[in-house]
Amino acid sequence: MSGVDLDDLDRAILRALSQDGSLGAGELGRRLGLSQPAAWRRVRRLEEAGVIAGRRVDVDRPALGFGVTVFLGVKLATKGRVSLEDFERAVTAIPEVQVVQHVLGVFDYRLRVVARDIADFERVLRRRIMTLPGVGQVEANVLLTEERRPGPIG
Repeated sequence: MSGVDLDDLDRAILRALSQDGSLGAGELGRRLGLSQPAAWRRVRRLEEAGVIAGRRVDVDRPALGFGVTVFLGVKLATKGRVSLEDFERAVTAIPEVQVVQHVLGVFDYRLRVVARDIADFERVLRRRIMTLPGVGQVEANVLLTEERRPGPIG
């Protein structure tokens, strides 16, 4: 974003799209007092500048039967014997692992894991995650509630 100047209208577009990424240019224009072509041009400019990196579908995991979300802190036991890439390749192959973050701190990785219930999570943990190359210490935090916010915009 270093070369992109955002005005108040750009910020309003980003706020609206961060709340509902499915908004089309027509609806976006109506909400912000722009014509459809003007809204489309602004969104396109923000996409081309890399400010808008994509639009996502927010899946309701409990509606699909995944009622448990767990954040795992994973510390590799032997970084010398197993490369970070080997661990990342193996962990990203597990479908229940939704997010893999390489972090700095007590743990080497933070994983977001979804499961049908606690028993299903235990199965994923024992059979899939704990058998990965180099896994040492693991700490689990079960998600109780989540509030999503778009975050600061410009």
